[in-house]
Amino acid sequence: MISPVTLWMLAFLFVPILFILFVSFMSRGTYGGIEYIFTLQNYARFFDSLYLDILLMSILIAGATTLICAIFGYPFAYLIARSSPKYRTLLLFLVIVPFWTNSLIRTYAWIILLRTEGVLNQLLMWLGIISEPLTLLYNNGAILVGLVYTLFPFMVLPLYASIEKLDKSYLEAASDLGAKAWQTFIKITLPLTMPGIVAGSLLVFIPTLGLFFIPDLMGGAKTMMIGNLIKNQFLTARDWPFGAAASIILVILTMVLIFVYLRIAKGDKEDLGVM
Repeated sequence: MISPVTLWMLAFLFVPILFILFVSFMSRGTYGGIEYIFTLQNYARFFDSLYLDILLMSILIAGATTLICAIFGYPFAYLIARSSPKYRTLLLFLVIVPFWTNSLIRTYAWIILLRTEGVLNQLLMWLGIISEPLTLLYNNGAILVGLVYTLFPFMVLPLYASIEKLDKSYLEAASDLGAKAWQTFIKITLPLTMPGIVAGSLLVFIPTLGLFFIPDLMGGAKTMMIGNLIKNQFLTARDWPFGAAASIILVILTMVLIFVYLRIAKGDKEDLGVM
């Protein structure tokens, strides 16, 4: 059973990454393409202030997206986990339903809702709340809306799995000892569901860095994220070596985040063992 999985990973994960790693040390041709001349200039170029600003902006937007998903996703996941089995299936179904539609189509739907002549502006003007259309599209706020909507299920599902497995005897013991609801949540529920929070955060944060069509469509290409940078280097600037170097840096950042998650998960298991 392990052999097919190993072959699959080698063919579709490690080999492409090794190829991108190889290209990242090559030089750009005069008219694009690759010249097989070894250089470290691609990595040195990435640490120019221009590209570091793009990376910082990407991290800030990804962090904001993750935080918003966590703030709204935790109560939603808690509600699902604590609801009766009859309604739990329905609520989980509602979380999964968006996956049945292409994310690009759903992004265009948000554009129709938020544009100047869109549904939301027309509704607010009809209700008399505003006198002229609001600028709801082609800014960082619109990008956050698109990212949160797209990645929200990736936060809810790990949180649900973590909360659903929570041993209720700990909560009952805290109640018997006189702990208030908020004390029980902060000292027991939150720490014990931390692996779900971290897993959900990774599943939101990492894809946010790579998504490029949402900033392009809902941000009007005004906000450059690292995913857009990589896409532009491969498809527009035809600078494959620099695009490959940026991709490898993104992969390294992803691996660091996964390593941090594994350390946190290991620490939580050891704490539970002590308990």
